[in-house]
Order: sequence, then structure tokens, then C-alpha cells
Amino acid sequence: MIVGVPLSIILAVTLYECTHDVLRRVVQTLAYLPHFLSWVIMYGILLVLLAPGDGLVNDIIRAITDNPNAGIDFLNDTTTFPAIVIISDAWKEMGWAAIIFIAALMGIDPSLFEAAMVEGASAVQRVWYITIPSIKPVIVTVVLLKLGKILDAGFNQMFMLYSVPVYSVADIIDTWVYRQGLLQFKFALATAVGIFKGVIGMLLVMTSNAVTKRLADSSLL
Repeated sequence: MIVGVPLSIILAVTLYECTHDVLRRVVQTLAYLPHFLSWVIMYGILLVLLAPGDGLVNDIIRAITDNPNAGIDFLNDTTTFPAIVIISDAWKEMGWAAIIFIAALMGIDPSLFEAAMVEGASAVQRVWYITIPSIKPVIVTVVLLKLGKILDAGFNQMFMLYSVPVYSVADIIDTWVYRQGLLQFKFALATAVGIFKGVIGMLLVMTSNAVTKRLADSSLL
């Protein structure tokens, strides 16, 4: 959430401010495309980029260091794996998540920007003092909805990416439930954990909604 939501907002604002129609359409298409790819395909792309032997990133590392033995096993290293998970998820969903922010941006009164330009406001000032405050209710709504699913953490992604060497940093509730319920036939335990996730998610949404309503005067309900 800390990485994905801000990146989606930045992408939406950038596309909204872009005056080159062809460039905007190309960037939009490239940003939306990963959302429609399954994590099986995404895993293949990550292997091409991050494979320890002939991955593109490690080829660059060896070229820069001039060391043929240099390289990092990104997907099997407990230090780099969490970052790979966060970055790959943000890359896959950033464009799709930006759609709702773009829709909110389209509803801003253009006269506000015109008045700001007359007063001499720069592009950054217009974004900071007009664009972001205007879509604040949408940002709050998106964050609250994501909080309700924060314990899901992306089963499909983790199931494809994780392996035994990174279990200590990669195992999430859903993968643990998968092993307990389907592989060890502990259906009662798996069901109980599922209910626990739902209750915690609901409490997170209700609590954060109340806090946001008090502090930011904006809420989901």
C-alpha cells in the first residue's frame, strides 16, 4: 500500500497533466497491460530479468563490475525477495489502479487551474494545492478498501514466486492455509483462519474509517 497507492496517484496525475496525446496513450496502454497478464507470465518475465545465470539485471551487474562471477539470486535471497514482491505487484497493478484516480481528476473544475496559472502558480504548485486536495476523498476511499484486503497479500503472486529458501520471508496467511487445508487436510483450521482474516479486515476498515473521518473529514461511510 505504501508503494502501490502513491505510484498509482503519481501515474494518474502525470497522465492527466501530459499534453502529448500520442505519448499519453502509449504510456496508458503500457501501464494497463501488466494487469491483464497472469502471475505465471509475470513470473516468466521476472525470470528473464532476474535469473542468476543469464538474467538481464545480472548481466548488467557483471558488465558494470567487470566480474564474470558477479550476480544476485534475487528470487531465492531472503534480503531481496520482499523488495521483488512489492515492486512486481506495484508494476502489475499500478496502471489499473490509476484508472479511478484519472476518473476523479477528470471531474476537477478546469477554472481552478486557470485561476492558479493567472496567479503565477507553477505546475508543481497546481498539483499540490489543487489536484491532490480535489481527489482526496477518492484517495481515502481507495486506501480504506485496500485496508480491508491487506491480509490477503496476493496468494497467486506469492504461490508463483516463493520457494523453500525464502519461506521465512515469503510465507503469508493464504499460502499457510493452502498447505494446512489442501495438503494436510486440516479443513477446520483453514476455515477458522479464513474467518479470522475477514473479521480483522472488517475491524481495520471500521477503525481507519472512523479515524479518517475525524482527522481528514472524509470517510467511506
